[in-house]
Amino acid sequence: MIDSVRGTLTHTEPGVAVIECGGVGFKCLTSMNTQRTLPQIGEEAKLFTVLNVREDALDLFGFATRTELSCFKMLTGVSGVGPKVGLAILSELTPEQVAAAVAMGDSKALTRASGVGRKLAQRICLELKDRVRDLGGGKSAAAAPSAGAVSASSHAEAAVEALSVLGYSPSDAAAVVAKFDSALPVEELLRLSLRAIDAGKRGG
Repeated sequence: MIDSVRGTLTHTEPGVAVIECGGVGFKCLTSMNTQRTLPQIGEEAKLFTVLNVREDALDLFGFATRTELSCFKMLTGVSGVGPKVGLAILSELTPEQVAAAVAMGDSKALTRASGVGRKLAQRICLELKDRVRDLGGGKSAAAAPSAGAVSASSHAEAAVEALSVLGYSPSDAAAVVAKFDSALPVEELLRLSLRAIDAGKRGG
């Protein structure tokens, strides 16, 4: 319903940012990673948002980037992961780190977040990897025929899977990852690929 809000940052507190747009202050629940990117009070800020509707409340969640928003949506789509846990994970890990952890099956990395125990972390990894396999037609995203040359590298394969976790199609992810040195660490491949995707969108 509300794709994004842009206006004057009027208030912040841990986990909250208020942006005034046209005389209306939108209270956005945020991750600590997003809060670290916010400007000074009184300056212009923009957050990408998703509205969570409950019987007793309407909560607006805001994020500094669409990638973080996409990661939040993927996380809260996992059974047992509510918005509070999703924010806790994205306060401790960047979207790139979350996606890389899922792609490499590193559930332990997710337990760094408050409220995420071993079993829940394992469930997150399993459910999100299953979604990636579904996107790839029952195969690992990196193993899809469209992945081409990147399928020869475990780092590149993991980067393609990580991009798929963030909502990109396996074919698009593979095409971008193939532009970079597959010997690079997964998180670096992911950062470069996301930067290239973002630059392509601006250029288009």
